[in-house]
Amino acid sequence: MSRRNKYFICACRVLIIALFEVSIGMASEKPFETFDPNKSRNWSFFTDGVMGGVSSGKAFFGKSGSDNFVRLEGRVSTANNGGFIQIRHSLAKYLDNDIKGISLKVRGNGDEYFVFIRTTSTLLPWQFYNASFKTSKNWKVVEINFKTFQPSSSFLRKTIKSSSIKSIGIVAYGRDHKAKIDVSEISFFK
Repeated sequence: MSRRNKYFICACRVLIIALFEVSIGMASEKPFETFDPNKSRNWSFFTDGVMGGVSSGKAFFGKSGSDNFVRLEGRVSTANNGGFIQIRHSLAKYLDNDIKGISLKVRGNGDEYFVFIRTTSTLLPWQFYNASFKTSKNWKVVEINFKTFQPSSSFLRKTIKSSSIKSIGIVAYGRDHKAKIDVSEISFFK
């Protein structure tokens, strides 16, 4: 084989590897959830009623222009040791180790809301990691790095290991208020 052919074959291999890596990188930015009405939904709604609280609400799926969304709304009450309404999605498979955070496309009533993440080390129902974000009446994208999530217990790791994530929750939490938040897209970023 000539020297020119060897260089050509080597260059082709490098190009194929580079294209493969680009395609993997692009695939990692594909939305995790777009709330497409034609796809199955693995979201569960629940309130602090599971532990005796009195918060109430509902979650439903809708469409606004070209955006499909899930709406979480209701009244959060801290009475009777309560204080949350939530929608949660359990992951069927674990994420890659190199995921750095979560991105949400949201709108709402201007209040503060939370992302709760449960991992393989959050064994008790009251253990989770959380990070807050604000909404506005217009759609906006919120990016939250896993490093900013706070553990609910000193028994948990200080930071989230992305490959250990087992569920994600969108939560109205911690104070008496009327909640209304729409989420149209959820992605993970590297």
